[in-house]
Amino acid sequence: MDRKELVILLALVTVFLVAYFLNFTSPEIQRAIMEGFFMLQWYARNHTLACVVPAMFIAGAIATFLSKEAVLRHLGPRANRLEAYSVASVSGVVLAVCSCSVLPMFAGIYRVGAGLGPAAAFLYSGPAINVMAIFLTARVLGFDLGIARLIGAVVFAVVIGLIMAALFWRDEQRREAAVMQLPQPPPGRRAMWQNALFLAAMIAFLVFSDWANPSQTTIETQSGQKLQVSVLLETTDMLRVQLEQPVGQWNKGKKLELAKADILRTEYATPEGYEWAEWVYLHRWYFAGACLLAVLGMLAGWFDREEIGQWLENTWGFARSIIPLLFGGVLITGFVGALLPEELIGEWVGGDSLRANLIASVVGALWYFATLTEIPILEALLGLGMGRGPALSLLLAGPALSLPSIAVVLSVLGVKKTAVFVLLVIIMSTICGMVFGWFFA
Repeated sequence: MDRKELVILLALVTVFLVAYFLNFTSPEIQRAIMEGFFMLQWYARNHTLACVVPAMFIAGAIATFLSKEAVLRHLGPRANRLEAYSVASVSGVVLAVCSCSVLPMFAGIYRVGAGLGPAAAFLYSGPAINVMAIFLTARVLGFDLGIARLIGAVVFAVVIGLIMAALFWRDEQRREAAVMQLPQPPPGRRAMWQNALFLAAMIAFLVFSDWANPSQTTIETQSGQKLQVSVLLETTDMLRVQLEQPVGQWNKGKKLELAKADILRTEYATPEGYEWAEWVYLHRWYFAGACLLAVLGMLAGWFDREEIGQWLENTWGFARSIIPLLFGGVLITGFVGALLPEELIGEWVGGDSLRANLIASVVGALWYFATLTEIPILEALLGLGMGRGPALSLLLAGPALSLPSIAVVLSVLGVKKTAVFVLLVIIMSTICGMVFGWFFA
């Protein structure tokens, strides 16, 4: 039985065991099931069209239009290490997207010959080095955590990539030889700069379409209450929010579910120093539209019908293999998260012990965080007694990993490489959190 068939068998057995033993009459289980579907709807409404779908087209373009020789020369196992890891480790500064956008691009560059080390560095750094998230971390959670998050993310990307390349160098040699044996694609009609500009326009569209709102949100309800909140989840008729300021008997950090029909108006206030980010957010669809027009213009002028057909075929190949894993992972994350309330997690990660940092790293590695939502969630956990060391551990492990991303990486790298990557992220996040806690607790 090959690996793919084994994965299918394990999935079927897991579904059978859950259906056989789970107590569906339990209120806790029923609430967890609904929470899973709430999170799935929120993911579909807020991340799929503006984030995941553009990333699939980018991955398809990488697999179709980038020559394997160029990828091997700049990102392959024998590429210049300084160049390869410098590009891969700071990619998040340019991308500023969440892990669900990085995953298809990671799969694309890995398929056309990128070395495991640079690909792993890209996989970690893409969502981890989000400039806006780092600035907001410093503003909301403290300057020390913001700087530690930035330094830790860059260093982690390089170290994880180097360790992965060193551990699996024999596999990389065989994979490089296999890539070079693939048939050479026919000469393209375009120069390399044209392909690069085409990819850059699509990446720019993704960056603008997925641009996060940095503003502070104030909601006025039909009853006249004004609530300054962070929005954690949205469904068709409900918002789940976290209070940023106390209101009446509710303390800061209190989570509320507000029916959209009860919301009179929503106002946004831009924090000082983030006016540029708010301006980009308000005009993001103009920028994204301009990028889309540029992509369509280049397609019409530079690409023939056969190339476009191959690009769409590769895009569909990534979509059908990755999107079901993302949706399933988000559903499971919502279900499990409902069974592990924040109060319980806050107790587990109190102080700066090895146990607290390890639990924070594991929780971060499994929990799905949309862009910027980790900040109000961590703010609430700190209010529940979480140590600052575990907070950094979760910040370093959380954006780069989650159940959905682990499932996708598993389908690309296999069990052994995925397990090593996840363990490296957890171990390094734990150590970094402990060291940070010794000096800044």
